[in-house]
Amino acid sequence: MEFNKIVKTLAVALPLMTLAACSSTSESETAAGDATTGSGQYGANGAGGVEMGGASQMMTPEEQQRQQFEELRQDSVIYFEFDRSEISATYAQLLEAHADYLTKHPNVRVLIEGHTDERGTPEYNIALGERRAKAVAKYMQGLGVLPSQMSIVSYGEEKPADLEHTPDAEAKNRRAVLVY
Repeated sequence: MEFNKIVKTLAVALPLMTLAACSSTSESETAAGDATTGSGQYGANGAGGVEMGGASQMMTPEEQQRQQFEELRQDSVIYFEFDRSEISATYAQLLEAHADYLTKHPNVRVLIEGHTDERGTPEYNIALGERRAKAVAKYMQGLGVLPSQMSIVSYGEEKPADLEHTPDAEAKNRRAVLVY
């Protein structure tokens, strides 16, 4: 019984180890491969070299739009100073990228959420969150985005990004978020 288990284990393990050993390369094999393919000393930039693998797959316009959309979704938060709704110059490039995307795709809409930290009354924070969202919308409208593409909402202190009660957490909660 014990012998059967060992034989079955070896029957599975040996082919796997053989495949793993075949797939590894040493540094000398890699260097030899570079010399034969022309990607070593006389690569694509060297005199007399031949560029290998220069043809790349072209993306369709829909794939390009999807890729750009995913990149923008990764970076869609604008932070504000305490009790302020002015947009810092550090976010100009980010907002220009979003505005460029929206002007090139007039069928895309964005929701701009305004958020605050927990200091202040709920009423004041709702108004401050709205001012922050409107400031972002006005900035983007100045960059050519149609007002019909943008909607704003203020959550005030209701949806914090960080639940801690530290200055860093409060700074993370003072924000506007672009949601596609």
